[in-house]
Amino acid sequence: MHMADPTYTPPKVWNPDTSSGGRFAGINRPTAGPREDKDLPRGDNPFQLYSLATPNGVKVTILFEELLEKGHRGAEYDAWTVNIGEGEQFTSGFVAINPNSKIPALVDASGDTDIRVFESGAILVHLAEKFGEFLPTDPAPRAEVMSWLFWQVGTGPFIGGGFGHFYAYAPEKYQYPIDRYAMETKRIFDVADRQLAETRYLAGEDYTIADMANFAWLAPFVAGKIYNEASTFLAIHEYENVARWAREIAKRPGVRRGRLVNKVWGDEDQQLPERHAASDFDALRLDFEV
Repeated sequence: MHMADPTYTPPKVWNPDTSSGGRFAGINRPTAGPREDKDLPRGDNPFQLYSLATPNGVKVTILFEELLEKGHRGAEYDAWTVNIGEGEQFTSGFVAINPNSKIPALVDASGDTDIRVFESGAILVHLAEKFGEFLPTDPAPRAEVMSWLFWQVGTGPFIGGGFGHFYAYAPEKYQYPIDRYAMETKRIFDVADRQLAETRYLAGEDYTIADMANFAWLAPFVAGKIYNEASTFLAIHEYENVARWAREIAKRPGVRRGRLVNKVWGDEDQQLPERHAASDFDALRLDFEV
């Protein structure tokens, strides 16, 4: 029998003053726009990234570090931590870059005029096209990469705002939403697992931005480091092809560095709240596997 709240009947018109409760109740509102007048910091590098080492943030820092690993000195970037738990994404400076108040947000200051880019998928495409890496130009392989990239953009909310919220963050546990989003999360893993049974990487035999985007969300489940006991609850060990792919990608030097940028939790020797130069990693431990 599914658990439900027998005391709640939705009103004809929802009351925006109703508190949703839960971990993020203090910052969630049904309105957009800045809540505080505050400028963002700026560094001297060509790119200014404002982010946090959540899966969506990690997508971008992995790409930056992969570009630098390939020798693109023009990809040097300053990464500034935006503490979304404290509401720093609602400052006037941040909202000017991303009116949706979500991390990551990027300022491309490499040209004569600053370019703002928001939404992690858009940032990945912007950088991949700018540097001519990790995104094919031929129509067929490009379409495959873009399909798997936007598959991740579309499925991520089911994993995070759906499963992650109701399983780990909601103030009360109800069976129906947990079952609903657990089913969808497992289906997402099955889609990836079936594809990776046929190809080395998601879009074929080459490593691309589609892998970076999906790795950021799927690898933490393989490692058992997201949403409490979610990996056991969802039997993530069943997806052997995803595990093979995640472990291979996790060994890449750029990935190991990128996962630590804007990280402000966990072991102190695996945190890099701000990143301004390659030497910032010198004192950190990069030996984790997945």
